[in-house]
Amino acid sequence: MNNRRKIGQAPWGLAAMIAYASAAHAGSFAVNPVRVTLSAAQAVAAVTVRNVGSEPTVVQLETSSWTQRDGADVLAATTEVLATPPILTIQPGASRVIRVGLRRPPDAQHELTYRLFLREVPPPEPIAQGLRVALLVSMPIFVVPPRIPAPDVHWRAIRTRDGKIRVEASNTGGSHVQLGQLDIAFARGGELVATRNMAEYVLPDNHRGWLVDGKSIPPAGTLLSISSQSDAGKLRSEVKLEDDLRESSPTTATASR
Repeated sequence: MNNRRKIGQAPWGLAAMIAYASAAHAGSFAVNPVRVTLSAAQAVAAVTVRNVGSEPTVVQLETSSWTQRDGADVLAATTEVLATPPILTIQPGASRVIRVGLRRPPDAQHELTYRLFLREVPPPEPIAQGLRVALLVSMPIFVVPPRIPAPDVHWRAIRTRDGKIRVEASNTGGSHVQLGQLDIAFARGGELVATRNMAEYVLPDNHRGWLVDGKSIPPAGTLLSISSQSDAGKLRSEVKLEDDLRESSPTTATASR
């Protein structure tokens, strides 16, 4: 059996809801922090899980390796990181601490990336009328090398045949970047052309693409400014808007903190 699974544009940034039939009310829990960073100097991290609902909740933990391919997240079962305890019961208003530990040496050159899933376990009562909503929280785990490498983001902007802009970001650096809101403006004058709200990861040696819609998309060849507030600082590049038949080399983004 192939344990590797490919996730397209699913909401793996933080949490998703899973519905199942039950007479009970919705469960709810919160986690802090919302992402984990490990290293050779800190091989174990603590995460607090708090039950903010009115009923006891059972939470099951699972770890996966996390890569990206063709613009999609790819997850696979792993034993390189371990989360304990693997299952826990939390009373209303109470908190439990889980430990996330690294079971292999960090890579000397590149960041390693994993995901921790915290999944609410449905109660054992028989299915009845009504709907219960289970919570699934997905947290990124980053394992950094001794010298933390910087992300290196390159951009392209392509005018699609249906009058939108496809923005592509390629990260050729050694660590992830999380991109915030994309702003596309004329390089000369600064007038905003289009914008997109998002919080998307681009992992090392990977690329992602997004469609951005605007009121009036300029013709191919127009010089545009692309900017995004990321967890690596403010990224900004100037690129020529391509049409969907033209190929060109990506342009490097510059980061300022």
